[in-house]
Amino acid sequence: MPQPDRRLALLDRTLTAGVDSKRSIGDALHRVAIEDLEHSTNVGLPLESLRGRSVLLRTEAQLPTVLALLALDGIAQRLILGLPDLQEEHLPQIVADAAANVVLTDDALSSTPRRDPSAPHVRDVDTEWILFTSGTTGAPKMVSHTLASLTGPLDDGVAANEAPVWSTFYDIRRYGGLQILLRALVGGGSMVLSNARESVTDFLIRAGDSGVTHISGTPSHWRRALMGDAARRIMPKYVRLSGEISDQAILDNLKTVFPRAEVSHAFASTEAGVCFDVRDGLAGFPACYVGMPGAKADLKVEEGTLRIRSTRTASRYLGSNTARIGDREGYIDTGDMVERRGDRYHFLGRREGVVNVGGQKVYPEEIEAVLNRHPAVQIARVWARKNPITGAVVAADIVLKEAQSDFEAVKENLLRSCREALAPYKVPATLRAVTSLGVASSGKLSRRND
Repeated sequence: MPQPDRRLALLDRTLTAGVDSKRSIGDALHRVAIEDLEHSTNVGLPLESLRGRSVLLRTEAQLPTVLALLALDGIAQRLILGLPDLQEEHLPQIVADAAANVVLTDDALSSTPRRDPSAPHVRDVDTEWILFTSGTTGAPKMVSHTLASLTGPLDDGVAANEAPVWSTFYDIRRYGGLQILLRALVGGGSMVLSNARESVTDFLIRAGDSGVTHISGTPSHWRRALMGDAARRIMPKYVRLSGEISDQAILDNLKTVFPRAEVSHAFASTEAGVCFDVRDGLAGFPACYVGMPGAKADLKVEEGTLRIRSTRTASRYLGSNTARIGDREGYIDTGDMVERRGDRYHFLGRREGVVNVGGQKVYPEEIEAVLNRHPAVQIARVWARKNPITGAVVAADIVLKEAQSDFEAVKENLLRSCREALAPYKVPATLRAVTSLGVASSGKLSRRND
């Protein structure tokens, strides 16, 4: 029998990544030992019947999805990582665009591996990994990656020569969560999966009980986590932020709560992949990153937006979306607006998120960074309130760290800070205290006002 091709398959790379028999991957209900995966599968159909097929994973639970990825990579021609909140109305178009000829649901998969008498299977297919982009309206866009482009960022020295226990607030079917999963599997570590139905408190307690050493999430994830005492149940060596702008307040707060941890914030997108991370504890990124010779990702700034080129980039969009990924030189326009201040670039916000106040551009994230600096503020959200004269004015919702805080006093301090740090048209016209702010399934702060 031909031997499996260890250059291609995620399962083979996982099994050879470390010899620690205690390595595992688990959720709130099940835990699977990595060493038990060598001669097992959780796919209800014989793997050979899925060879060369285009498989849509339409599952809710994350652990069966992980086991299916391990079982099918190197065998299926295409793996489409369906998001759990995928709307049914978009499913026919997705199936057509991805040419999916097999749909695997929770009924077909299990969280407990079963012995496969025909294993090991020859893994000779360079499987295409299809991910959905975030932040879109209507039918979500799909992009094509390979295992090589997805694992390209993993050689950055994080958790090198360790046996880390990774976890993340992200769902592993999103790019940010998949990166952490691959770090655990290919890097020789274990993985603790989150659960959308689980409270932040319960997740953090479980993560602490599992000995999590490396954990990631969006700044909004972390702001919610720091609202209670459960964050102190974990003792990480490494804390990572991505997906949103990491302002100085959240970086400082995490360092205070986790003084022994390295706090890092990374820039990545589903199309561009992981581009760089910043480990000096400061918001923004060093200006020397732009145009740096020999960097693993080429950066440039044009028309105020960050442009990126690297081998970690997705190769193409699927289906009727014929838009090119990257320009003729291979640079992707991220849509993230940046501004150079001295020897550092700072993120202002998303180009499409700009608020027009009497013809002046306002980025909500810039104002939120000022509001979040106040010691009484847990999290702030800035939005555009319609105005008959200027078209819009700036409004802000504030969640206080202590509900009993005197909001009127806090409000005056916040407005004073805004007047000192911002142009007059950026100062909020209204500030209101709210008990909570919504976080989208992507982990990003919800900016809808309905």
